[in-house]
Amino acid sequence: MRLKTNSMHTSSSRYADWKAPAEDGQMLVWPMASTLLEETRENSRRLASADSVLVQGIPLPDLRREARAFIGHFDDSPLFATGHQTELYHPGVWVKNAMINSLARQAGGSAFHLAVDTDAPKHLHLRWPGGSQAITDDEELTTAEWTSLLSPPTPRYLSDIVESVDEAAAGWSFTPSTEPFLASLRRLSLESLNLSTALTNSVHSLEWDLGLRHHALVVSPIWQCEPYLIFLHHFLARASEVAQVYNRVLGDYRAKNGVRTTARPMPDLNASSDEIECPFWLDDLRQGTRTRAVVRCLKDQWTISPAAGGDPCTLDPSVDGRIAAERLLKWCRANQLRIAPRALTLTLFFRLFLADQFVHGIGGGRYDQVTDDFIHGLFAFDPPRFSVTTATLYFPTAVGQRRINLHPLLQEGRRVRHGMLSSEKRTLVTQIDQLPRHSRQRQDLFFQMHQRLAAESNSPAIRHWEQKLREAQHASHLQKALFDRELFFAIQPRERLRGLIERYDAFFE
Repeated sequence: MRLKTNSMHTSSSRYADWKAPAEDGQMLVWPMASTLLEETRENSRRLASADSVLVQGIPLPDLRREARAFIGHFDDSPLFATGHQTELYHPGVWVKNAMINSLARQAGGSAFHLAVDTDAPKHLHLRWPGGSQAITDDEELTTAEWTSLLSPPTPRYLSDIVESVDEAAAGWSFTPSTEPFLASLRRLSLESLNLSTALTNSVHSLEWDLGLRHHALVVSPIWQCEPYLIFLHHFLARASEVAQVYNRVLGDYRAKNGVRTTARPMPDLNASSDEIECPFWLDDLRQGTRTRAVVRCLKDQWTISPAAGGDPCTLDPSVDGRIAAERLLKWCRANQLRIAPRALTLTLFFRLFLADQFVHGIGGGRYDQVTDDFIHGLFAFDPPRFSVTTATLYFPTAVGQRRINLHPLLQEGRRVRHGMLSSEKRTLVTQIDQLPRHSRQRQDLFFQMHQRLAAESNSPAIRHWEQKLREAQHASHLQKALFDRELFFAIQPRERLRGLIERYDAFFE
């Protein structure tokens, strides 16, 4: 195992060119341990003293203390956080939890995994080489607007999953960690209201057994707490400014990184003089549907209305933040609505209102380069530093195998096909070029050349190469699942997961 680290110290090289490790057991941690811990202390100091940053008229440090208390963090010790959708995530995502645990232990703080249950369902199939099964038998698996709308698996269906995994594991040379995970899921599915809660608690139970001691909580209750509602109202009431800054920083990112499509890393916000899209979801909790949140100008005031129609909520940028939050909450409850953050505002809230150090994967780290510029553009505040980690664990039986590379074999085929007649072909091509275009002699010679090439394509050398290619392609197909780094982390045996945890502990010690 090699540990890759990078550290950026100046604004001109603030970010690294992060790449997932190719070899089994490799980890990527950015920045270096000492830099990361120092940046955490600096983040904490700056966020605690950012009284000039006003959110709907209230200083950020006040709202930050209240938001941290809401999730159960009541003191000034450092809070290390990461987050991900409630799904069956792979080891490269899971190691973010190993890293926040190591950081919290080293710095004397707390670690929180924020399970995003308000995103659309993804990666909810338990996969292994040669098999795959959805983690729930809820018929809405592919159509639900957000994951917490899904039901946990029924006991009978969960028994089918256990049987399928046990049958596959009988041929493996190791014991996967799916057994304790599925055992917890069987118990918690009977107690949980939805799949997101059951998955979050089942994963957390397995992590606790592995020695991790972070908190794990689904985020949907946070979207009703006062600090979040104040933050939300601040953005909605200033929708025009928000959209201008949002679209500008996205354009700058695309220009710097050579991104040609306007859909990446996320689409621009649509804006006109009387209607502006906001970076939030408007969720109808009664119908289980969602639309992009839009504010509209009504009698010279910005308002937001239920998608199905109804009385609007007026958004006043000058009103006291706590009054604004109370009005917004009452309006949401009366209409059975929720306004949940989209990708950029999600991590912005986590980083400004909750964490002293937020740990991203590679994708989140790239997207949060946009968030950094967004924070600076909206609040004239230098954003807190974040960190990045990932790791690669292939399916255990892939360890020690040499990965098949078809490229040299394809090159060999080109040499075999064209080398046999290369001299004769060059002579024929020269003769063809010397003949008049569209002449009968030119056509006959061209046809003769291709007849010779076709005859040689059935030669013993070509047949031997084609057989080698077929065998290599078949072996490569079988290897594909073994070298898939995105299998659910619990497919791994306990000792490999514990090994990664110990490496993170050693790195930060």
